[in-house]
Amino acid sequence: MTIEFAARRHCRLAALAFGLACAASAAQAQVPPPAPPPSGVAYGEPGAEQPAEAPPARRSRARSEIRPYLEVSQVVSADLDGGDTLTYTSLAAGVDGRVQARRVSVQMSYRYQRNIEWSGEVGDQDAHSGVAMVNAQIAPGVQFDAGAVATRTGGQGRALGVSDRDQSVEVYSAYAGPTVSTQAGPVNVNAAYRIGYVAVDDDLAGAGRSDDHGNAVAHAASASAGMAPGRLPVGWGVNVGYQRTDSDGEFDHEFEGSYVRADVVVPVSPRLAVTAGVGYENIEATQLDMARDEDGVPIVGPDGIRPDPSRPRVLTYDLDGIIYDAGLIWRPSARTEVQARAGHRYGGTTVVASVSHQFSANAGMSASVHDSVQTFGSLLTSDISSLPDNFEVNRDPLTGSLGGCVFGAEPGRGVCLDRSLQSIRGNSFRLRGANVTFSGRRRVWNWGLGADYSHRRYGRPDDAAFDSLGSTTDESFSLFASAGRRLTRTSDLGLSLYASWFDTNQADFDRVFSTGATVDYSRSFLMDRLQLLAALGLYHSDDGVIDSTVASGLLGLRYSF
Repeated sequence: MTIEFAARRHCRLAALAFGLACAASAAQAQVPPPAPPPSGVAYGEPGAEQPAEAPPARRSRARSEIRPYLEVSQVVSADLDGGDTLTYTSLAAGVDGRVQARRVSVQMSYRYQRNIEWSGEVGDQDAHSGVAMVNAQIAPGVQFDAGAVATRTGGQGRALGVSDRDQSVEVYSAYAGPTVSTQAGPVNVNAAYRIGYVAVDDDLAGAGRSDDHGNAVAHAASASAGMAPGRLPVGWGVNVGYQRTDSDGEFDHEFEGSYVRADVVVPVSPRLAVTAGVGYENIEATQLDMARDEDGVPIVGPDGIRPDPSRPRVLTYDLDGIIYDAGLIWRPSARTEVQARAGHRYGGTTVVASVSHQFSANAGMSASVHDSVQTFGSLLTSDISSLPDNFEVNRDPLTGSLGGCVFGAEPGRGVCLDRSLQSIRGNSFRLRGANVTFSGRRRVWNWGLGADYSHRRYGRPDDAAFDSLGSTTDESFSLFASAGRRLTRTSDLGLSLYASWFDTNQADFDRVFSTGATVDYSRSFLMDRLQLLAALGLYHSDDGVIDSTVASGLLGLRYSF
């Protein structure tokens, strides 16, 4: 696990201590440098007493909206490439809710679905999907955050568009921990701790690999102290952090990292500042060695190589040295912020950046360039922790599964989970890429768009025998878009589109491509408690072996209590 998810909100609080750049390296990187002041606040501006994104607990009026529901639907799914047509009944129970009190904010969307297949060719299926976030203000300057997600993918390279014909990989993850922000005279002090858990249930027949991800437990802690420009002509900050992840996969992967760094920010004008930092980091990842004979030659059985817990562990990542970078923070207006940094980290050149812009009160965008060392568990947990306030969950109307992106009520805010779910591996890896999110709403319309490119280079022991465990690099690009329109007071229409590409350097691996679209309609009756549901979907996937196009239709009823 990286410090990222542990310091996501901590980074916003640290902004009050000093106007130093978190940039994309704090939002996406493994160990974050100090944070920027909130958007729209001048560098070290006196009286900047809370982050721009204030914790929900500061609101004074209590509000709650909890809607459990039961649902029954009939689904027809046809393979357009000459396969069978399946008919099944879908039974679902779920709850969507939001509780907003003076000190506590809770939001969740959970759904359990069971598909009863009529012909028995696929078999009955159970699926859990949902996401939840909790924020509690324990005391002045002390808050507690927790979150969880349950979702499924179609395996390597297929994070999106998993139909009920597909075997799947179920993924469950949760995190929790406190954040503290206080002052020691003019110096602001911040600290955060998070514990995370990730469980993977792989139902793909014959898909097991020796380095597949198992359940993982992760710990992350960070602390910072600093001052904004004002008392001194420059702002300064010192950060320390530690993280550890233990995965119980077959090769028992372990990841451990720590850092310390100092940063300064120099205001050049009211809208521009330059920043620089230097520090030290140590990252080490290990795994079990393979079984070998007396001469040290790997023993290859019918299922390939196997681990040997009696042998010394072997290194997969070993980084130790000085880190440094420099960059700028530019706010040409209250609606626009640009941050960028370049330097030396992870044994080479690193570049991170972030851009946010509000086109209007109803539309906005955000983008970032990221570079970090990650594990699957740390990346997924980080994405959960960065879900926006008042998020809106996009579900596939035919399967109930989570869509590619979760958008927030604030324009331009959102997180796309597909970058985490495209490749589920036990190894640690260096992740480089870029993403962009657009979202907004106006009158009867709402829309969102997310795109992500990711390149992963996996740590591997210095032994060619381990190459049989899979690729050393992979890359993916995904695109997700959704739009909705309120037709009348009681009826709505929605549309979702997705496309993804995935490739690796593994021998004989064919590129995975998937795309699809869904459209859904709902109409409420009986004081909005009963809903008529209708949906159509078209899914296409091609992994070089199976080229499949599936069309599905749904008609059902939902009763909300």
